[in-house]
Amino acid sequence: QVQLVESGGGLVQAGGSLRLSCAASGRTFSIYQMGWFRQAPGKEREFVAAISWSGGNTYYAVSVKGRFTISRDNAKNTVYLQMNSLKPEDTAVYYCAAGRYSVAVREYGYWGQGTQVTVSS
Repeated sequence: QVQLVESGGGLVQAGGSLRLSCAASGRTFSIYQMGWFRQAPGKEREFVAAISWSGGNTYYAVSVKGRFTISRDNAKNTVYLQMNSLKPEDTAVYYCAAGRYSVAVREYGYWGQGTQVTVSS
């Protein structure tokens, strides 16, 4: 079992920045690939970014590439999502997840409770 807790969400103006954190506990964190997903009201959960167990490989959704950066610190059992140049369309609940290095929701077996990000125009 892996427990995941996100933090760092909030309200920010368009063009601003936020850094989300996801703290993991339970089984060895470093063996898992990690991902960030988001879900806006009335929409399906969508992939945002993924990072391999070592941090050596990352992958981003087209909509966030160049603006968001995923990273991890295995010594701290934490994965981060640095979000810059935020847009109103980035507004959603953001979830971190542990599982396979994939863009698919079904490949992740462990999920956090989510943190709200709201970007005002």
